[in-house]
Amino acid sequence: MERIKLVWDFRGPDAEHFAVHHEIHLKEFAEARNLNDPLTSAEELGPMHWMATLVVDKDRMIEVRDALKPHRGLKAE
Repeated sequence: MERIKLVWDFRGPDAEHFAVHHEIHLKEFAEARNLNDPLTSAEELGPMHWMATLVVDKDRMIEVRDALKPHRGLKAE
């Protein structure tokens, strides 16, 4: 099944803190919604740019997108 990576960007001096904290909520959401094999992460993209991600099955992407309002989405590798 095709998977989609939903992304939330955080910028500024507190970006790491916000991305790591947001990942906690993404894990809680995935568990509450019984998502199939959800993958989450908090990743540094630059000195003041972090992102939190949630990888979901394509057939659940719209449900998750509408509930959580990610900044962007990518085809998961």
